[in-house]
Amino acid sequence: MNPTLDVITVGETMVSFAADQPGPLSEAASFTAIVGGAETNVAVGLARLGLRVTWVSRLGADSFAQRIRATLAAEAVDCRAVVEDPTRPTGFMLKSRALAGADPVVEYFRRGSAASALSLADFDARLFLSARHLHVTGITPALSPSCAELVEHAMKTMRAAGRTVSFDPNLRPRLWPSREVMATHLNRLAGLADWVLPGIAEGRTLTGLDTPEAIAAFYRERGAAAVVVKLGAEGSYWCDADGEGRVSGVRVEHVVDTVGAGDAFAVGVISGRLEGLSWPATLARANWIGAQAIQVVGDIEGLPRREALPAGL
Repeated sequence: MNPTLDVITVGETMVSFAADQPGPLSEAASFTAIVGGAETNVAVGLARLGLRVTWVSRLGADSFAQRIRATLAAEAVDCRAVVEDPTRPTGFMLKSRALAGADPVVEYFRRGSAASALSLADFDARLFLSARHLHVTGITPALSPSCAELVEHAMKTMRAAGRTVSFDPNLRPRLWPSREVMATHLNRLAGLADWVLPGIAEGRTLTGLDTPEAIAAFYRERGAAAVVVKLGAEGSYWCDADGEGRVSGVRVEHVVDTVGAGDAFAVGVISGRLEGLSWPATLARANWIGAQAIQVVGDIEGLPRREALPAGL
């Protein structure tokens, strides 16, 4: 089958209520509703760069679902594989307004959500194999055993068919029974991916190793074709069978909201590699897109369109 899509992704998206004022969530007087979800953040970013993207998920039959569908439709993300589940709600979250580049506090209301009921029944082999690339994160397999089964099956199927697969651990420890269970499960999934994209802190948590080089070697030994370690303001490190290297970060004077930075980085990695860029050129793009995302409130608001990319990226 010749691919007609560029990227397919699967996971939960929620409505996020972001506090308008800095301070504890308990004291927030007003919120702005935005749409956010790791996989759809990536989908929107790729669609804005002109790639053909499909998102697989489940939503409730409620107003949150309507808002999510409308937002993604406006971004040209294909939602044909999104199922409406009238028996379960669409999840939502509350997010504090942080200052001076600190990570905001996020409280999730997703237990029993429609997306947590994703399963192998949502795997349409013809649809998945119509894409060149699959992107998944470590959030979806944490939602339920059936979600974990779907993600693993999708990764194995796509890689066996010669498609590329990217995996962002995107740790959510509260969704797992323990950190040990989380590490065991996510490290196994990482071995099924072509490109593994941990942050340095995530890599340390999952592997017990300290350096980008050691973390990359850990995942390469388990089957990953390439590993990219995000180093925050310092940039990023990459390693594959042909070599390794570091690419400097992009200076940001005022960090507004760090949520979604890793997803923005993944947009740069996936688009760069699918366009045939070298790893250094890919990471230069990924570092720049990640830097744009942290300068505004919201998960997708800072993602650039193709014409905004600087020359050479």
